[in-house]
Amino acid sequence: MSATQERRSLLGRRTVVVAVGAAGAAAVLTACGGSDDPGGSDAVEQPGSGGEGKGGEVLAAASDIPEGGGVVFAAQKVVITQPRPGEFKAFSSTCTHQGCAVKDVSAGTITCPCHNSTFDAATGSPTGGPATQPLPAREITVEGDAIRLA
Repeated sequence: MSATQERRSLLGRRTVVVAVGAAGAAAVLTACGGSDDPGGSDAVEQPGSGGEGKGGEVLAAASDIPEGGGVVFAAQKVVITQPRPGEFKAFSSTCTHQGCAVKDVSAGTITCPCHNSTFDAATGSPTGGPATQPLPAREITVEGDAIRLA
């Protein structure tokens, strides 16, 4: 094989190796990344009005948040719970373990589907799984039946 043919062959192999490596890296990053897509989950996005009146965006009516449960608002990255009748709490919906979005709130527990971390719906404290840090609290206001981000 001539020197010119050898260089072309080497360049062709390098191109293939670089392309395969880039595709593999993209696949890994996609698989490890979180998603704002609520599809296939219990996440609910309310088409609330933005910022009218006092406070921030209206997320939901208080009557939409089940007692002992809650609702995940994927677009706003917040989960609102009602641990006891008339008591509303809000937390970041980003799991403190590896940044996945929590997807379910029931029986007083917020659950992350990625590694099954669980959090107390009243405090955001971890109750199981690999997460060791609580979900950060988010500020909300309840005005009449409207729950708003503060």
